[in-house]
Parts: sequence; C-alpha cells; structure tokens
Amino acid sequence: MMRLAIQLAREAILVGEVPVGAVVARGNRVIAQAHNLRETLNDPTAHAERLALTWAGRALETWRLDGYTLFVTLEPCAMCAGAIVQSRIDRVVYGAADPKAGACQSLYRLVTDLRMNHRAQVTSGILAQESSELLTQFFQARRSSP
Repeated sequence: MMRLAIQLAREAILVGEVPVGAVVARGNRVIAQAHNLRETLNDPTAHAERLALTWAGRALETWRLDGYTLFVTLEPCAMCAGAIVQSRIDRVVYGAADPKAGACQSLYRLVTDLRMNHRAQVTSGILAQESSELLTQFFQARRSSP
C-alpha cells in the first residue's frame, strides 16, 4: 500500500502538487486513494490524507472508518491528524517524518493522545527514504525554477 501511496505522490508532481499520496485500505483492498490537490482545487484543506478519508467515507457510505488503515507518504499535519481521529481509522502508516508540521509523532501526537475520544496505532518510517527524496527533489526543483 505504501508503494501505491508513493506512486500517487509521483502523480501529484505531474500536476504541480506537493508529492504526498495517501491510501485507505483494509487488508489488500483499497477503499480510496488520493494525492495532494491544494493547488488544483485552490483548497487549503485538499491534503492527500484528508481527501482519501473523505472518499473512503463516501465509498463505504459511513464516516466511521474503524477497521481501516491509512497509508501516507508524509506524516500527517494537525488538520489531517484531526480528521484521522474523527474518522475512527484504526491505524496510520507513514513514510517520511515531518519535524515542522507532523502531528502523529514529530511535533505533536494527536492521533495517540489519551485525551482524544479515539486513538489510532501509528507505524512510521515505511519507505521513508523514498518518500523523503520525492519531497526533497520537488522542493529543490521549485527553488531552482525562475
């Protein structure tokens, strides 16, 4: 599933989006997938994981995603961590840590905070180098463009 998320991140680059991909799955069954669409939709909330959660809810006809796992190439931010908690997703698996905005382990620990009404298991570092390299290359290319 992380390989699929990385492929989605690569697709994001092709449309000028920050390369983040996300997949909601149960076992080997993909329920929803997305990449960032903030630039495309002019929507500050159009992060890959938030979109994947929304589309999973629509596909399943419920907002309760207990029993499902979210795979994402970059550690979710506070907004997405909030959506994870609200969706009741069981597990979050991410690649690259985000020390500036990560809200699963790096900067905050929202999805495992005992004060929240729901908590998700977190697995980090899966294909982290590949996920991180996509982001590094994207931003290096953006900085070197006129």
